[in-house]
Amino acid sequence: MELLKKIAAMNDNIIVVLFHGRPLDLREVKALSKAVMLAWMPGTEGGNAIAAALYGDVSPSGRLPMSFPYCVGQTPVFYAEFHTGRHMESFMPDNRFQSRYIDAPNAPLYPFGYGLSYTTFAYGDIRLNVVGINQNGQTETASGSADNNSIALHAGEKLLVSVKVKNTGSVKGAEVVQMYVRDDKASVVRPVRELKGFSKVWLEPGEEKEVCFTVTEEMLRFHDINMDYTAEPGSFTVFVGSDSTTERQAKFCFL
Repeated sequence: MELLKKIAAMNDNIIVVLFHGRPLDLREVKALSKAVMLAWMPGTEGGNAIAAALYGDVSPSGRLPMSFPYCVGQTPVFYAEFHTGRHMESFMPDNRFQSRYIDAPNAPLYPFGYGLSYTTFAYGDIRLNVVGINQNGQTETASGSADNNSIALHAGEKLLVSVKVKNTGSVKGAEVVQMYVRDDKASVVRPVRELKGFSKVWLEPGEEKEVCFTVTEEMLRFHDINMDYTAEPGSFTVFVGSDSTTERQAKFCFL
């Protein structure tokens, strides 16, 4: 850090490449650099891969497999935290009756699933469709509004979650589209969201593709108070976006 500070005092056009194996407190590094690349432990060909990314031969597309804390006092910090009675909500930043730190934000410096590239991406609206088998043994598809729980999933059916992703930048790049699901109300406390699917899609500048995920009854199961592994009827929220903090969402119910 002393070396980094002295270099930054003379030339602030700095990219920091980190070789490491765990989350770090990167507040000072972020403040002193134009970009931070996490190389982890890349092995003997790591130099070639890093050079290709730094010189723009390839657009980075990696995503964080863990949250990086804002400070050490936050640890442990992870995206699938429990929803407490006074959970901190981003849409109510001034509500004093929330569980929060006094001298630090609740959110990590870099969330689970976060990552940048040399281009940008735009997401369309989430579309939900239920695919099932009717009494005649034929496949049926039902669709509805994604914001009022009119989509109902039954055991044996599949919920298709689709979204269009467009490369809005000037270079080819890959976006890692991530799907999270939250059990809105359950008999025991549940995480605020859980990763249930992800897909990497390569897009040329201006190109748009539809990315689809499947949700089944088995993916909604958890261990209840009696340790039975079951899916409870009720309301669910599905999130689709570029990392675990996305608020792009749609509702469905399981019956």
